[in-house]
Amino acid sequence: MSRFIIAAPTSDAGKTSISLGLQRALTNRGKSVQAFKCGPDYIDSKFHELASHGPSFNLDSVMMSEDHVREVYAAQSLNAQVSVVEGVMGLFDGARKSEGSTAELSKKLHTPVVLVVDARAVAYSVAPLLHGFKTFDDQVHIVGVIFNKVGSPSHFKFLQEACEDINMQCFGYVSKLKEAEIPSRHLGLSIANMQQYEVVMEVLAAAVEETVDLDALLSATSYTHVMSPNDTPIASIPKEIRQTLKIVVAKDAAFNFIYSQVMEQFQRRGEVTFCSPLKDDCIPDCDLLYLPGGYPECYLEQLSSNTAMKASIASYIENNGKVLAECGGFMYLGKSIQDADGKEYPMVGALDVTTSMKHRKLHLGYRKIKVQGETLIGHEFHYSSLMRSKVSTIGETTNIRDEVVPTQLVKERGILASYLHFYFGADEQFDILWKWINI
Repeated sequence: MSRFIIAAPTSDAGKTSISLGLQRALTNRGKSVQAFKCGPDYIDSKFHELASHGPSFNLDSVMMSEDHVREVYAAQSLNAQVSVVEGVMGLFDGARKSEGSTAELSKKLHTPVVLVVDARAVAYSVAPLLHGFKTFDDQVHIVGVIFNKVGSPSHFKFLQEACEDINMQCFGYVSKLKEAEIPSRHLGLSIANMQQYEVVMEVLAAAVEETVDLDALLSATSYTHVMSPNDTPIASIPKEIRQTLKIVVAKDAAFNFIYSQVMEQFQRRGEVTFCSPLKDDCIPDCDLLYLPGGYPECYLEQLSSNTAMKASIASYIENNGKVLAECGGFMYLGKSIQDADGKEYPMVGALDVTTSMKHRKLHLGYRKIKVQGETLIGHEFHYSSLMRSKVSTIGETTNIRDEVVPTQLVKERGILASYLHFYFGADEQFDILWKWINI
């Protein structure tokens, strides 16, 4: 078995492209590949699933305990021949210094790092850059490098010589690939149909096969080379179901930001069914309705015109139905959503809030929520703003540095709703959320 983390000195170096190319190339070779994503990102995981033909799992050392990170990694890697973890931002970039960074994850999982370096504007000068990353933290094992966007074989020769002089293994390179770009991937309409990127996966895989030494990479990152068997995390036995809940998950093009571990949590808790606020006319009978985040702003006309579904959800809530709504799901429960031009679209109306895309502003970061002495950590990432809010809230919200932030946790009737995306793959995290829902 081989396993490694794809990291980079900075964001936008090509981690995702190289990760996808490696996953598809190894899958095409008949290897069983397990993909992971460092951090809270939902979108990269969707591309991983396309490239590797299987679910991808997030590993977030801010929202997840160290034991739980190791448990997820070990359990999901158990039957894989190759585990590929895509890092987040630059190697040492974290929520606070290197806290929550790819480097921290590498140390916790005893897993080596393969650096991806954007070589468009550098040749031999890459040597001190690589040397600095290699020596900055001796607990982070950088096993080698893959260069991205290399101009020519002669350009690559300069990069190889730099690696030789600092004693770092070079696994190869990928050229500039305009035909393999994924445009506007953080916009909902670009990921509504993931199959449109199937050709891109194959282009990336072909590029990797042509100029990256996959055999050398797998050899350098095999178990025997990077860790002793005693260091291997042991996958825990799944816990017994303690509840038999009927859980309905909203899942369609508008609502689809769902961690794989969260789905496993729901399956442990009871019976899971799905519904589409875009296409269905009612929600099935349930004990909990989960409205995850996604891109409701891209489907305002369809969501607003589906009056039957809106009425079904409103009736469920009026009858004390339990709801957990995150970000886009929270917006959908409000009275209305304004589009980028300020046009207002009526939504469910269960909460007296109005959200707007008119003045786009990025709200980003980890958030701590404290309620009645218990704390959960979530992640906030949205461009919409809260224009009107006359709702009951609970708890105190701070950022990772314990500074108070205005993000609300709404608690009305059986609703628990927020702009936050929660992670509750661990049993104790779901137990806390379920308690808050039932306050």
